[in-house]
Amino acid sequence: MDPVSCVALATGSFKALKAAIGAGKDIQQMSGTLSQWGKAFSDFTNIEEREKNPPFWKKTFKGSDEETALEIFAQKKKMEQMRSEIKDHISFTMGPSAWKEVLAIEAQMRRRRKQELYRKQEQIDAAINFAIGLVIFCISGGILFCLFYFLGKYQGRW
Repeated sequence: MDPVSCVALATGSFKALKAAIGAGKDIQQMSGTLSQWGKAFSDFTNIEEREKNPPFWKKTFKGSDEETALEIFAQKKKMEQMRSEIKDHISFTMGPSAWKEVLAIEAQMRRRRKQELYRKQEQIDAAINFAIGLVIFCISGGILFCLFYFLGKYQGRW
């Protein structure tokens, strides 16, 4: 997933939350939508962290660093604004302690999600990096072998 997709998913959930709030629904009735927004926010945070130190193969085939940084910065500000509005609403309707409870639940979800999904993605990235390194090593070894073989043959050593 890329940052734009995460923000689009979060924006859709955020708009649904705002519509439900406008209709007078309680926060408990919107827990599924709030959960979707939390997952999108967590995914965005993970992508932001991974972009700081991308795998080798993404460094090679991706656009410029400045372009990526500006994109992430703009999307991050949008996510922070949505988070602030959700915090204000929850704190206003249920009290400041409710927001602390939401943060605790969010931290627990983020830990579980990191253990399940993000670690799997890190393993995939490591496998791709290993495969690319192995291919480069084999090609380099083949080139060196051919170079020494033809050099020895030219000099009459074999």
